[in-house]
Amino acid sequence: MRRLIFIALLLHGAGLSSLTAQQTTDRPNVIVIVSDDAGYADFGCYGGTEIPTPNIDALARNGTLFTDAYVSASVCAPSRAGILTGMYQQRFGFEHNISELPVAPYTQEDVGMDTDIKTIGDQMQHNGYRTIALGKWHMGDDARYFPLKRGFDEFYGFVGGHRDFFGYEGQAPSPELALYDNDKIVPESEVTYLTDMLTDRAISFVEANTQQPFFMYLAYNAVHTPMNAKRELLDRFSHIADTGRRSYAAMMTSLDDGVGALVDALKEQNIYDNTLIIFINDNGAATNNSANNGNLRGLKGSKWEGGTRVAYIMQYPNGVPAGKKYHKMVSGLDIMPTAVGAANGQRIAGQVTDGENLLRYINGKTKKTPHTELFWRRGIAAAVRSGKWKLIRSGDTNPVLLFNLEKDTSETKNLAHSHQARVKKLLRKLEVWEKTIEQPRWLSPYGDHNQIMKHRMDVIGRDMEQQYP
Repeated sequence: MRRLIFIALLLHGAGLSSLTAQQTTDRPNVIVIVSDDAGYADFGCYGGTEIPTPNIDALARNGTLFTDAYVSASVCAPSRAGILTGMYQQRFGFEHNISELPVAPYTQEDVGMDTDIKTIGDQMQHNGYRTIALGKWHMGDDARYFPLKRGFDEFYGFVGGHRDFFGYEGQAPSPELALYDNDKIVPESEVTYLTDMLTDRAISFVEANTQQPFFMYLAYNAVHTPMNAKRELLDRFSHIADTGRRSYAAMMTSLDDGVGALVDALKEQNIYDNTLIIFINDNGAATNNSANNGNLRGLKGSKWEGGTRVAYIMQYPNGVPAGKKYHKMVSGLDIMPTAVGAANGQRIAGQVTDGENLLRYINGKTKKTPHTELFWRRGIAAAVRSGKWKLIRSGDTNPVLLFNLEKDTSETKNLAHSHQARVKKLLRKLEVWEKTIEQPRWLSPYGDHNQIMKHRMDVIGRDMEQQYP
């Protein structure tokens, strides 16, 4: 009898183990890694040769790389609002970076991501995931916008748009620059190098959550200014004469090292195969951080390809093809529905979603195109891409710009005059889209002048664009 009971217990335990494994496979972990202001051509997998990025390249080699990938804004905060919600951020008035210029009837307290809007953290919690946000938040400074109130069980980072990578002397100069560990401020004396600290906390979270599915939003502030780099890495790139570029290379290396350490932790915990990793850059290379967009025209803040086309990779050994390049248009708006789709979950009802679950596209379950059009607007400048065509509209004083991206990725030839019917069609599409969004709830301190100047055909290169941040 004892032998029979023992065998029954063994069989019961084996059944539970199988069931647990099946449940885990059905609900993979999801990690979204966001880099900040990196250059499109500075990743090896996108053609970069000067700065080694072996760990990010490995994500592409073991997953799917998107060649025509965009974010929904060319500056940090609205781009992240699109990533975090899966909807055009202009639907809730988040058109500009966080500022102190609210538009009536809104007040300074309203400058942030509308609290009625559900985040990707909310969506994953809704589907039984443990959630954490790390790094740069930039969704509003008021207490109601704090990550712990926006769908995240844990937070380790800062709420502003940038901060020093090393500790400040004494206290952080302002609350939005302080480093938070959940709702407690970390003493600046304990801040060593922020990129490494974010990686370490990410690894600790992985190690503590091996028995339940988790969602991680890891928003590194590398390689945004200030150009703070570790001394030993600066020495590694001493052959780069330009000091800004040297610092940038060292900061990129810390970022890539962090990605590698996190992947190693997933392997050590035996959950690597069942983890979807999504890597995306938040916008194009900045005017002030020595990043390189390669043959893409323009920089952060513009509607040129160099402002909105970004590095974007998905790796998931159990569910994403390895070594594949996907050439149809995709967006940062797709991250939320892809994460929920990977979890075999249900989205919270009652909220518009502008993104698509990309897994069914890259796995060949549908031959359709995720997006036939994508739209952008920031103040007076707006743009639409429809198939191979892209139109930029930037006020009455600038001519409308039209480019065939299939033949002219660098946007050197304005075809508007010779394709007037197509210009009218695309302007109409843009106008129809604008009827679905709100007017901005706050404005940019740079105003419309910079946007007008950025989108002139004779404004070419970093030196000229630096005049119009």
